[in-house]
Amino acid sequence: MGVVVRSRERPGTASLQLETPLVRVKDLAVRRDGRVVLEVPRLEVMRGEVLAIIGPNGAGKSTLLHTLALLLPPESGAIWFAGEAVGRGADLVRFRRRMAVVFQEPLLLDTSVKDNVASGLRLRGVPRGTAGERASRWMKRFGIAELAGRSARKLSGGEAQRVSLARAFALEPELLLLDEPFSALDAPTRTALLDDFEEVLKESGVTTLFVTHDRTEAMRLGTRVAVMMDGRVAQTGRPEEVFCFPVNEKVASFVGVENLVPGRVVEQRDGLAVVALDQTYLEAVGDVDVGRQVLACLRPEDLVLAPGGGEPQASSARNRLPGRVADLSFLGSQVRVSVDCGFPLVALITRRSAEDLGLRPGMPVTVSFKATAVHLIQR
Repeated sequence: MGVVVRSRERPGTASLQLETPLVRVKDLAVRRDGRVVLEVPRLEVMRGEVLAIIGPNGAGKSTLLHTLALLLPPESGAIWFAGEAVGRGADLVRFRRRMAVVFQEPLLLDTSVKDNVASGLRLRGVPRGTAGERASRWMKRFGIAELAGRSARKLSGGEAQRVSLARAFALEPELLLLDEPFSALDAPTRTALLDDFEEVLKESGVTTLFVTHDRTEAMRLGTRVAVMMDGRVAQTGRPEEVFCFPVNEKVASFVGVENLVPGRVVEQRDGLAVVALDQTYLEAVGDVDVGRQVLACLRPEDLVLAPGGGEPQASSARNRLPGRVADLSFLGSQVRVSVDCGFPLVALITRRSAEDLGLRPGMPVTVSFKATAVHLIQR
């Protein structure tokens, strides 16, 4: 399925206005077997935000989360929590008590659901009565109150993860860290739990660091996104900034920019760059020096198809390229259409649109898109 991007606004026009960071790191490095697996010169988690950390497998996402959760000591670098430098030894316990961590696989005790939800509170010395009240409140909030007396070993995957989340929120942490908590769930269970979790995040306002490889989860939950590549943070920003304006080819490919077309800027006029793509030209909003080699990035959902040499009615698109349908892939309610325009382009349209257009392999089409839909990466 395609990622729905909320805005095409250019970066820097409306940054998040947040206070002093709750977590700040500088020159953080982690090694394994003599190899650097995490290298983060600087990263901040702002109070009240949900920072979604995304990236491919092996990018260092979980390593970063475990380090910030103070479960994995870095080889070098410094971590500050609420403006206070995090030390070693017993000092770590003091900071950990202000955090809660939820893992991909729920780590539950062989006891009742209610005892599991209250277990963290008891370990932190909360009186039994208070712990029971808070556990009951969060079980109700996550829809598992009727499971209070059931053994945690007899729960489904979704129920077990709800217990794990209720236990974390019952601690009322200053920082909540989650390591792909929904990735092992089936689609219906995952959707229902995401709905509840999203509401709880909004209601609680807890500062959250959320690791996921799922772009849709990041767009839905994150107020800010950090993309990790090869153990480093390649880009941070609001979701619409990262997904629409990736900083390099690797980030673009990961966030779903399927169309990466090499070209060269041949003209600048009225805030538009004219880019030569072999024998074709396109216009893009941007100020790039003439002669510069670029990658023209186009999200598939920004492309509009029309049959033959026609064009959509009332279209404001400045770019119209002739081509032929090369292939169609049906993805539920959407269709991924590969078009040969002398170079390959991929469009993502609704199944209804594909049916109305009568699309089939070999059919001539016109691909249209706005100049604002093109993001140029300088090479």
